[in-house]
Amino acid sequence: MSRKVMVELETTIEDNGQKERSNTMQQGVFHHKQNMDVLTFEEQTEDGQQINNMITIQQGKVSIKRSGVVSMHQQFRLNQTTENVFRHPHGNIHMETYTDEVYYRPINDEQSGRLTIDYTVKLNGQTERKHALQLTYKDQEEDSQ
Repeated sequence: MSRKVMVELETTIEDNGQKERSNTMQQGVFHHKQNMDVLTFEEQTEDGQQINNMITIQQGKVSIKRSGVVSMHQQFRLNQTTENVFRHPHGNIHMETYTDEVYYRPINDEQSGRLTIDYTVKLNGQTERKHALQLTYKDQEEDSQ
């Protein structure tokens, strides 16, 4: 099953009492197959370069794969630490991710889908920072004109 959706992704990073928020809204595609849900969408950087995003949601784990001008494969497993390398034009960053909480409600005909993840990240072994990811996706409204 596939359906076109509007994806809203909001991330919050807390570092020494300072909060940094980013928000993106994109058209995407939601796929459901067997025991997994997959969301795909593209985003553009400020200088017009493309980043492809694929979020895979399965029982007990979530995976975010980004490719294009930046690349990474970040995995979230409840109460576990995972590692990956974030590659971007200015170099590579080693990431350690510890997942504190994952909540997922799949989309259905009555309500939007929602994924929230609370986690901490250490970049290149530095002090960990708290992160919160909130992803909402809903059926794309058909143009009624």
